[in-house]
Amino acid sequence: MKLHNLTPAGGSIKNSKRVARGTGSGRGGTSTRGHKGDKSRSGHKVKRNFEGGQMPIQMRLPKRGFKNPNRVEYVPINLSRLQAICDKYNTSTIDMDSLVSLGIVNKSDLVKVLGSGELNATLSVTAHAISETARKSIEEKGGTVNILN
Repeated sequence: MKLHNLTPAGGSIKNSKRVARGTGSGRGGTSTRGHKGDKSRSGHKVKRNFEGGQMPIQMRLPKRGFKNPNRVEYVPINLSRLQAICDKYNTSTIDMDSLVSLGIVNKSDLVKVLGSGELNATLSVTAHAISETARKSIEEKGGTVNILN
């Protein structure tokens, strides 16, 4: 066996279609593109969601809603959750650093304390926002509330 005798396995190499190389090739004339029209021309492309001239679905359906670009989104934490954190980790101060270190919120989150649930412990709470009922409950138990800016 010599290098000049090597050939690929039978059927492993297939010649590509040679389109538009004369009528003798069997693919001359219109070059398999049919007759005339946009699809027979070079550079033809159909726009995404094009429905053949029919009114597209995104134009047929009504617009709904509004997304406020200035919305401030808080992570809510209820009093019952504060009590659970206090019991589990045996702490009396709850601030952003402790919530982040415990994996409850992310560093970039804004936290709002809400008044749902029971609070039995005396807590010092620091958050970005707090509801009136939550503030009242915390201060009734002898705790303090600080608001971050």
